[in-house]
Amino acid sequence: MENRELDKLLSQTHKDISIQDLDGKQVSCIEFTQERFNKIIDAISGKPLAVDTNLNILQDGLGHVFVEISLKFSIGSIDEKILVNANEHLDFFQLMSQNGILSIASKDNPEKVFMIQLPKPERVSDALEIIMNGLSKISDN
Repeated sequence: MENRELDKLLSQTHKDISIQDLDGKQVSCIEFTQERFNKIIDAISGKPLAVDTNLNILQDGLGHVFVEISLKFSIGSIDEKILVNANEHLDFFQLMSQNGILSIASKDNPEKVFMIQLPKPERVSDALEIIMNGLSKISDN
């Protein structure tokens, strides 16, 4: 990955990634602006839905690993793509793998949380292994 490409990816990463304590359980959380969060909640509120969650891993072989998290909601025409720098947020992916849960919240109102149970937690475990292998390239160089 050339420096320009790396800089471009770094500039596109979602900065509001956190770990939330929800009833004593540590949960990976993607935070959105209040407006964006409300748009999602308004579209899905009170309706049965599924959230197709995919992790697309981008790496350069030099230890830079990015993960594009795609959240496609079955209703409301909502398709969110969030780019996360795995170098900075490894714990985020480790907790997703352990819990099989991802939450989204409003960064302005963090008590408003929407939980997503990942339908295939083994996919997150597989992704975590790929992420860890990609990050290990840092120590090899």
